[in-house]
Amino acid sequence: MQSINADIKALVEPDRVHRKVYIDEDVFQMEMQRVWKRAWIFVGHESQVKEAGSFITTTLGTEPVVLVRDKSNEIHVIYNRCGHKGAKVTNKPCGKTPMFRCPYHGWSYNLDGTLNVTPHKIGYENTGFDKSDTTYHMRKLARVESYRGFVFACQVKEGVGLEEFLGDAKATIDNVLDRAPSGEIEIVGQPLLYMHDCNWKMFIENLNDGVHPMVTHASVGDACSKLIEKIPEGTPLPAEAEIVFPFGSSYEFFDDMGVSVMPYGHSYMGGRSSIHQDYSDVEGYRDAIVARHGEEKACEVLAQNRHNTTIYPSFTIKDAIQAIRVARPIAVDKTLVETWHFRLIGAPDALLHRTITYSRLINSPASMVGPDDWNCYSRMQESLRSNSNDWVDMHRYLGREEVEEGDIVRGKGTSDLSIRNQYKAWLDYMSSEIQ
Repeated sequence: MQSINADIKALVEPDRVHRKVYIDEDVFQMEMQRVWKRAWIFVGHESQVKEAGSFITTTLGTEPVVLVRDKSNEIHVIYNRCGHKGAKVTNKPCGKTPMFRCPYHGWSYNLDGTLNVTPHKIGYENTGFDKSDTTYHMRKLARVESYRGFVFACQVKEGVGLEEFLGDAKATIDNVLDRAPSGEIEIVGQPLLYMHDCNWKMFIENLNDGVHPMVTHASVGDACSKLIEKIPEGTPLPAEAEIVFPFGSSYEFFDDMGVSVMPYGHSYMGGRSSIHQDYSDVEGYRDAIVARHGEEKACEVLAQNRHNTTIYPSFTIKDAIQAIRVARPIAVDKTLVETWHFRLIGAPDALLHRTITYSRLINSPASMVGPDDWNCYSRMQESLRSNSNDWVDMHRYLGREEVEEGDIVRGKGTSDLSIRNQYKAWLDYMSSEIQ
């Protein structure tokens, strides 16, 4: 055990990480056990299971699970595994059911995962089989908690509670709900799904990387600038131009945004400024927010602009654009990225339209920005197998321009601070075995 932990610790240094963290199958399998089981992982939103029997299926790491609401209005997260032969009980991404039934031998389960019926039960008489034994249930995860409708689960009993884990990231979730005139939000539609040919950490690291936009997204930034030059002065910019143009911003712009990091690997860029700060007003929306909060609080709510609040290791949320992206690891070199969209209940429909437009321009497989990132990830995944160099660098602004404010550390927006912070959390998770 000590030898294994020493080998893991040798993969991360203050200014670099070993390429094995991205390409080694054994490291990936250990991450599924030590990172993805220990951390609080986003499962879904309560609005996706509004009624009794409503459910969605997803994964935590590589574990298939079901999020379901029972007849007592309680929400459960249960493993999507039959207690008999181990078959996945449901393959549907979502649905509504009075109970779950395994397709192989017909064992059925109540909505809380407890075993309901075993067909032809005469065969179990006088065998010692105990229907109430949780071994035979669709078992519950060790811990499930909801923060303002966002449901997270953890596969181990020990460790900090959800709110302590989230820390200051809660302020981003709070802001999303504060932006709703009714105080309520709901996920709408199905997600944009984008399969990435890369290790999950590449996507998570990129979320708050402030250097790549000027290079990776240069072509789309240049094209947008040329379009804007042709628009007559005084003419409002198309929403698409407002969304895409900031991706061609300068290093100084991203530096000024700043990056903030928190315990457990979390981070965000911006705060008062971000790539969303200059969007046009949506008619009637500000009045609705003032009606709810009053002028002073409304100004505070709308002034917050956090870019990619990342809740390590799986989840990122935007406040000014009501969208989340969730990383679902498939293999050491394959990651499914889901993008979900929220409706601010009581807000003009134009706000939801802008959110979906943003995702289709930036996050979808057919977007103007997302494929740029995908191309770089796939190149890295391929070439990191080269023996020419064992290390990946993270020197930018190391030990400079960093200010501590309680549990939060802030630095320049083009710093590698968020990546170094992620690997600090990664080592914490990976260096001790689950009891």
